Amino acid sequence: MRWLHQGNNTMATTDSPVSDVTEDCEHCGRSTPHDVEVQILTESRKAQNAEFSREPYRVSECRVCGTRQKRRMNNA
Repeated sequence: MRWLHQGNNTMATTDSPVSDVTEDCEHCGRSTPHDVEVQILTESRKAQNAEFSREPYRVSECRVCGTRQKRRMNNA
């Protein structure tokens, strides 16, 4: 783990995704190994609001077929 400093914000990041997580793949139709990581993505397309619209997303990629899924993490 490393620390990323952007302006007044500090975020913990990893250099690589977590591998060998097994979960269901809608494309394969079965449980397959996935690479999983958390990414901070900007949701606003307007440059003036971009710094206020960053949200954490769980991104998983099937290691069999390559299908990627993104899920916003704070939509409880």
